[in-house]
Amino acid sequence: MEALSDLNTFAKILTDKGYNGYFHTQGAYPGKLKESIGEYLENCRKGTEGIPKPELLLTGYLQWAGEDKPRVECSMWVKYLNGKFDLKKIAVTKKDRFGKLLKQSEFTNLSTIAAPKVTEAIALVSDAPKQQAVPKCRRFRF
Repeated sequence: MEALSDLNTFAKILTDKGYNGYFHTQGAYPGKLKESIGEYLENCRKGTEGIPKPELLLTGYLQWAGEDKPRVECSMWVKYLNGKFDLKKIAVTKKDRFGKLLKQSEFTNLSTIAAPKVTEAIALVSDAPKQQAVPKCRRFRF
């Protein structure tokens, strides 16, 4: 069953899970989750965006260390119905400094409550620490 939340609750749940960076709603309106979505909806109300889409796309970075470093990007598909929100899907991608895809993971059939924490999402696309091989020096006597 879907758990639709108002904008304040939706933003608080995701912010508490670590999604506290800046996002774009529908490719524009940069800001924190609540501000970005709110500005988009305000422009819909004013008529500059038309009617709100039933599914919103929010994009942003989960990890950024500079232009010359790999980054982790996040896309969220959010159901919007009568002023209520629910998270449907998250795609997390790790790209190199040139934008080339290194690794990608998706979470589908989600709800806002079931969304992974940011640390879990980043871990899925990050390189696992390599175990150091322990040299085995055995001498056999025959």
